[in-house]
Amino acid sequence: MIICTKTYRDIPLSHRQPFHEGRCSRLHGHSWAITLTFEAKELDGNGFVIDFGDLHFLKDWIDENLDHSTALKENDPMLNECEKLEKQGLLKILLVESASCEGIAQFLYHTFQPMIEQKTNGRVRIQTLHLEEDSKNSATYSPEY
Repeated sequence: MIICTKTYRDIPLSHRQPFHEGRCSRLHGHSWAITLTFEAKELDGNGFVIDFGDLHFLKDWIDENLDHSTALKENDPMLNECEKLEKQGLLKILLVESASCEGIAQFLYHTFQPMIEQKTNGRVRIQTLHLEEDSKNSATYSPEY
């Protein structure tokens, strides 16, 4: 197995933990970084696990869905109010099962993996997705195979 990594940095995304008893229950933002570790059994014809120059579709997805967005838990009790703000152009909502760093990492893995499989005809998979919340906190998601 051979691996390589690609990192996307400085992604402004807000979130909240609606059932947290501390400050994290409030909407707040971070500068996020996503590091994808790709693996393949064989290199492609150019000697790459994956051609970083062909990953524009991931950057486009990040720009469209994460940049200046707000990740909210699907059952957030304030979802209706937030959706009203979205209709007024004050929020852009990304619904996730869990708005924690760990939950967002898992969501991103399951969003990106099918895209990578399609792009590489199944030759490459994401081994891990590492998500940094500012420079202080992080989570890594790796599926069980």
